[in-house]
Amino acid sequence: MSLAVAIQMDPIEAVDIAVDSTFRLALEAKARGHRLCYYLPRALALKGGRLVAVARTLDVRPVKGDHFAAGPLVEIDLADQDVVLMRQDPPFDMAYITATHLLEHVHPRTLVVNDPAHVRNAPEKLFVTRFPDLMPPTLITSRRDAIDAFRAEHGDIIVKPLYGNGGSGVFHLKPDDENLGALVETFTQLYREPIIVQRYLPEVRQGDKRIVLVEGRPVGAVNRVPAAGEARSNLHVGGTAVPSTLTPREQQICAAIGPSLAERGFTFVGIDVIGDYLTEINVTSPTGIQQIEAFDGTNVAALIWDAIEARRAAGV
Repeated sequence: MSLAVAIQMDPIEAVDIAVDSTFRLALEAKARGHRLCYYLPRALALKGGRLVAVARTLDVRPVKGDHFAAGPLVEIDLADQDVVLMRQDPPFDMAYITATHLLEHVHPRTLVVNDPAHVRNAPEKLFVTRFPDLMPPTLITSRRDAIDAFRAEHGDIIVKPLYGNGGSGVFHLKPDDENLGALVETFTQLYREPIIVQRYLPEVRQGDKRIVLVEGRPVGAVNRVPAAGEARSNLHVGGTAVPSTLTPREQQICAAIGPSLAERGFTFVGIDVIGDYLTEINVTSPTGIQQIEAFDGTNVAALIWDAIEARRAAGV
């Protein structure tokens, strides 16, 4: 099966080929004989009921500093593509939401991965609240009195923007920290949305585990251990990736959420687990493929493409 695949992504020139999941998916697609092109989100246009994009044909290779070749810019009709991978990074803002609306004009005739309507309805820190029994004590609000009451109950807390990503804007406040007021004021000035407050999980010192699920089934995991003096475990802020397997609790979490992921057309998902708690469900542009493959040899990209090809063949 040779498919026409369009990748909606950020500039490929800046990709770190050693860790980037989109690049790994492109390599696997090439190995299967799929025909690749790519375009930036701003290259989309809806005209006369047709969704088009100014795109470039794409060839990829695992050579640092020479990892791609691209053809000239050409307008393509996305209805003529078999698959669109929606892989631009958050933030999950109105531009991102608009892209999901536009892609609905071609999905599912052109299979968009992940399903754009359900992506729009499942921002990472909100979708997880569908599973309250699996997550740590959490408050989403703009009210200072509610935040103060939550802190009085739980002491150590994490405060972060509701639509942040990559660990940006995440603060750990201990019970004696006097910066909560200033922090809430700053968040209120920067964001119109509520903020999210969670009980601090000291288990994060042992790592924040990324588990990749394909069609709702776990296929691998990597543990991300924060650097000394850092509350965030994200790799780009100094976290260290270490091999990991699933604990019984993590298997239970995957089994609980898996059917909901598959039903919503979430072919490729990355969830975050700290200790016994599910903290995020990442459906916008999940990562972690290359780290898992490097540690345990599982070809996660192949499993994702197996699932995409099966959905394409079934017309779903």
